[in-house]
Amino acid sequence: MSSVDIHGDTELAAQSCRVLSQMAQIRPVLDKIADKWTILILILIVICPKPSRFNEIKRRLDGITHKALADALKRLERNGLVTRTVLPTSPVGVEYAITPQGHALREPFEALCAWALEHGSELDAASARFDQQQKAQA
Repeated sequence: MSSVDIHGDTELAAQSCRVLSQMAQIRPVLDKIADKWTILILILIVICPKPSRFNEIKRRLDGITHKALADALKRLERNGLVTRTVLPTSPVGVEYAITPQGHALREPFEALCAWALEHGSELDAASARFDQQQKAQA
């Protein structure tokens, strides 16, 4: 028989209520940083100690199209998370760097990456079990 942590349950319930009551403020912010490519772009730029060139980011993000990267970087610049600097080179180059506001995402993104590395195989196993169950039911 396990004991119930009433204080922990109460604190969790209170925290859940706070988050739910603030969802209208939280969602638009997460919408700006939590789509398919934006998190990966921000992780690359946040962990890189120096500005990154457009093509360097594109190479590191295997599978992203030129347009998807350009659009995402433009949104990140608009939202104050990255800066864009045009370089006086021939041909013209562009570098992207993280802003102080964007740098504040470093810790949560490092935690997210650590979680992904720790739990990725569990997700794969759960997906395989689910798929097998679906196949057995068909």
